[in-house]
Amino acid sequence: MTVKENLEAILKEIPSNIRLVVVSKMQPLKCIREVYAAGQRSFGENRVQDLIAKQPFLPQDIEWHFIGHLQTNKVKFIAPFIKVIQSIDSLRLLQEIDKEALRNSRIINCLLQLFVATEETKFGLGLDEARNLLASGEIKALKNIRIIGVMGMATNTDDDTLINKEFSMIKNHFDILSQEFFKDDTFFKEISMGMSGDYRLAIKQGSTMVRVGNAIFK
Repeated sequence: MTVKENLEAILKEIPSNIRLVVVSKMQPLKCIREVYAAGQRSFGENRVQDLIAKQPFLPQDIEWHFIGHLQTNKVKFIAPFIKVIQSIDSLRLLQEIDKEALRNSRIINCLLQLFVATEETKFGLGLDEARNLLASGEIKALKNIRIIGVMGMATNTDDDTLINKEFSMIKNHFDILSQEFFKDDTFFKEISMGMSGDYRLAIKQGSTMVRVGNAIFK
């Protein structure tokens, strides 16, 4: 199957209210253009240096999502164009994004990255850490960021029971944060979870956004 056919097959499979972010990391410009030509507009990268190397040579209406661990000193390079930063794991990072968004006269959408997996290598916030961040006085001063939801990853395993449990935890954490901090904010609505190997399970557990790369570029 071609890249276009892989994309079309996934779009037919996922509900129309689920947003697909095509993970284009390590893919050449030619392959990204193929997916774009098939109608896809949301793409995700996990390394700043790769993203800023590609972005100028691709259509400017692409909605770029940053999905990897983001260092504060790299924020300035993507702030002029990034659509969503999905990997917020500290107040300090939010403050830096806010500063660079202001400098570029933009409001940047952000997702809190939640940690629920068993691997210690994954980044993210526990529920109490996310609560403390959102309850802090400092966050109220940030006018150029908008927290629109959460992102999370399940453990890299073939155990569907464990994956379902972890996705359910992410949805539960989202519901708690929504009720406690965003009760009147309709923009806090995104649950980004699910990748090539587990997006079907994620959708069943309440995902609104899936990040798929390998299943398209295989």
